[in-house]
Amino acid sequence: MILILGGTAEARELAVLLIERGVPAMSSLAGRVARPRLPVGEVRIGGFGGVDGLQRFLREAGVTAVVDATHPFAAGISANAAAACAAARVPLLRLERPGWAEAPGADRWHWVDDHDEAAATTSRLGRRPFLTIGRQSLDRFIGPLAEHQVLVRVVDPPEVALPEPWRLLLSRGPYSVDGERELFADHGVDVLVTKDSGGEHTWSKMAVADELGAPVVVVRRPGAAPGVQMVGDAAAAADWARAFPSPS
Repeated sequence: MILILGGTAEARELAVLLIERGVPAMSSLAGRVARPRLPVGEVRIGGFGGVDGLQRFLREAGVTAVVDATHPFAAGISANAAAACAAARVPLLRLERPGWAEAPGADRWHWVDDHDEAAATTSRLGRRPFLTIGRQSLDRFIGPLAEHQVLVRVVDPPEVALPEPWRLLLSRGPYSVDGERELFADHGVDVLVTKDSGGEHTWSKMAVADELGAPVVVVRRPGAAPGVQMVGDAAAAADWARAFPSPS
């Protein structure tokens, strides 16, 4: 059985491809989103209990290979997967959509290494930032941007109290260029803050920022675990997975 560590569009696409090819697979979701988009086929939701728990699951479930198709910023589970698969001697592939480093306008963006640097940079660039960095890192922005007119867009409610001037928008993409253009105008957005998620799913906000000449602060990806093979699309991952059939 192939274990897909999922939660992304690429993971859902891979599940479809494996089922179509008759390859037994299970998708695993971390359970951090209240209403996740479920992939086809068998699904488990919840953590494994760290490296030891994942290693035990691989053995007990008869997993023959793992595809880590989690979000590019899910560094914790990716590191755990690399360690567990190495210990269990289970082949591991990283499926990760290409980043935006070569995208139009990327040379004019403000690239930063972490959320603290993103918050400090944003505080200097504008007064009405639009934060699209997810809810788990919002606490890093509260101090530097406490007096700013911040618009926050997240899927689920944040676990921290937001400053009084901030506006919270609970929403799930994908988003159209027209919709993002209207949002920027309604809130007077003068700087966009995001992570290098890559792909087209959230590109429309970047296009609108480029149209308006608004600065964009982009948090760089943490990078893949050393020694893990990587592919950039679900079709390549499906081809790789077919080489590891389940035992008869």
